[in-house]
Amino acid sequence: MQPFIKPFLKFFLVILMLQTFQVFGQQTEINQILTQREASNQALRNFDEDLNSTFLTEDVLITTGAGTLISGKAKLMEYIKNSSGPRMYWVRTPDEIKVNPESNLAWETGTWKGFVEGSMESVVGGKYSAQWIKKSDTWLIQSQLFVTLPN
Repeated sequence: MQPFIKPFLKFFLVILMLQTFQVFGQQTEINQILTQREASNQALRNFDEDLNSTFLTEDVLITTGAGTLISGKAKLMEYIKNSSGPRMYWVRTPDEIKVNPESNLAWETGTWKGFVEGSMESVVGGKYSAQWIKKSDTWLIQSQLFVTLPN
């Protein structure tokens, strides 16, 4: 074996191992976010706003599908409490999640659907994006943007 090949192979193996660990770490973080998202969806299906709020930062920013900007968890709870019309819940279905382990931030994007209580057919929906932040080893939603789109 040529003298330069052995160090090159060692270097290549180290790089390959680091990439494997990074991919595995990314998938672990993504799985944690997916678990949080599903638990949040379930809380919404059960109309458990208190439980759903545990998935949000205190200073969360929400832009509703109709374009209303809500700043903070307390304002969101007030907005929900004062809503009129039939009770509804929302299901967010992620299409993509990307994690930045250096900043403890993640990007999620996907589709959302709104359902009237007791109905199995959505009455509204569109696209959404969310920014997650990892605090104390837990992924929390820091902001969400919903856009209502025609079916």
